[in-house]
Amino acid sequence: MKRKILAYNFEFSETLDHLRDRFDVEIFEKINPKTNPAFLQALKQAEGIVGLALPVDKELLDCAPNLKIVSNNSTGYNNLAIAEMTKRGVMGTNTPGVLEDTTADAIFGILLAAARRIPELDHFVKAGHWKQHLTRNEYAIDVHHKTLGIIGMGKIGSLIAKRGHLGFDMKILYHNRTRNLEAEKKYNAVYAELDSLLMEADFVCLMTPLTPETENLIGEGEFKLMKKSAIFVNGSRGKTVDEKALIEALKRKEIHGAALDVFQSEPVKADHPLLQYPNVVTTPHIGSSTHETEYKMAKLAVENLLAGLTGKRPKNLINPEVLE
Repeated sequence: MKRKILAYNFEFSETLDHLRDRFDVEIFEKINPKTNPAFLQALKQAEGIVGLALPVDKELLDCAPNLKIVSNNSTGYNNLAIAEMTKRGVMGTNTPGVLEDTTADAIFGILLAAARRIPELDHFVKAGHWKQHLTRNEYAIDVHHKTLGIIGMGKIGSLIAKRGHLGFDMKILYHNRTRNLEAEKKYNAVYAELDSLLMEADFVCLMTPLTPETENLIGEGEFKLMKKSAIFVNGSRGKTVDEKALIEALKRKEIHGAALDVFQSEPVKADHPLLQYPNVVTTPHIGSSTHETEYKMAKLAVENLLAGLTGKRPKNLINPEVLE
């Protein structure tokens, strides 16, 4: 009998084709993993799981006694209960080092879109409202030579700084748990305390991972510190921002606008208040969503999975202590 692998919400399933001679590969898409009978039955035999955003918690692990590895098809892994997996000898992997440039493009793209009012003015033209020269009411704001404040200067944050500094002559401020000396040298980035960054930046770009410390990191007090002309950009995770506070800040015109690729609950409901503001650019969590990058991530996720199932150390092992 072939060993069983489960693929969950794994779009590039063709990357699994070369495994089918050796493994029983079962694919699950758009199901509730907590209630789907076929998935729960398959879990009993599964030795490996590859996919996106599967909540791997104690409840799931209880249903998967033979599980050896969960290969996350993303850089983030807050969906994995790593401590519990380690306790049970289950490896966890992710796919870093693939999506950084792509995500930086996307986040800087929505920053530009918000500043230059591109989605709003695109609708203006297509709706037939462009009948004369623009008035001051339709003008946008400049990006070049402004101050970009980045909260979370990891790999993606550094690449956003690169685009801002080298492409738009922006002054770079950043706040991070530790100093990023490379970014300081390459992009003239200046470390700042969070409050100072919020008060000085024309664009506040949030790029932190979601942790207990960063949940609701930006709330009412933080929005009040920002310039009234500031644009807030979130490319991290929805739960790093207090959305009610953001809505209030927009309602009271405490900030100029926002650009959001992530939300507290995804997909966003059509009646979400943030969708009602023309000065808020919204995209559906598209950070890494290009054909090239998603394919590379899927390929790496499968490589991690195969290594874990064939007695090798996966390249991107999150919990190496499981092998000790």
